[in-house]
Amino acid sequence: QVQLVESGGGLVQAGGSLRLSCAASGLTFSTYVMGWFRQALGKEREFVAAISWSGSRTYYADSVKGRFTIARDNAKNTVYLQMNSLKPEDTAVYYCAADRRGSWSRATFGNEYDYWGQGTQVTVSS
Repeated sequence: QVQLVESGGGLVQAGGSLRLSCAASGLTFSTYVMGWFRQALGKEREFVAAISWSGSRTYYADSVKGRFTIARDNAKNTVYLQMNSLKPEDTAVYYCAADRRGSWSRATFGNEYDYWGQGTQVTVSS
């Protein structure tokens, strides 16, 4: 059974940092494009970041570029999202997702992803 389990969310003050982790099981992790999405209360889900199979390619939403870093460790079946300089508008539930097709050109599209984690809450206070 495929499972993606996020961890690392919490409450931080604006300007602080958090590192989210997503541990995957039940899939061949290294063949999947991995992505992070988020959904704030009352808003639609939005793309945050994605990373290619090898980790050589990354892509970020403009809203987080320069502040967030996505990385993966295929040996640990884990993808990370390092979030620095957090802002209140970053407050959301963050979801890890896996795309088995690995279509880089569509990595920002949530409907391309096959598996999703349960989400982890990130709250940034002002």
